[in-house]
Amino acid sequence: MISSKQRAYLRGLANTMQPIFQVGKNGVEDPLLKQLEEAIKKRELIKLKVLNNSGLTAREASDIICEEINCEGVQAIGNIVVIYKKAKKPKIELPR
Repeated sequence: MISSKQRAYLRGLANTMQPIFQVGKNGVEDPLLKQLEEAIKKRELIKLKVLNNSGLTAREASDIICEEINCEGVQAIGNIVVIYKKAKKPKIELPR
């Protein structure tokens, strides 16, 4: 569990990032989850976009993804979701 201060720090880092995944009309399925798991191992912080035709809100998509791949939902605003998972060798230094 990350604190609100850490969450704010991660939101700041994600502000300049571009979404690298999209949740489309198929919703959150196994192939997407596998790709997200691989990417989050390498990057720790990922931004993704939830398309209107997915039938999910950003919050719903974030909750499903976080539950399935055991990560932290940093932000779900509009149609953008930011997720974080600490790596074994962390690249991102979180504030205390």
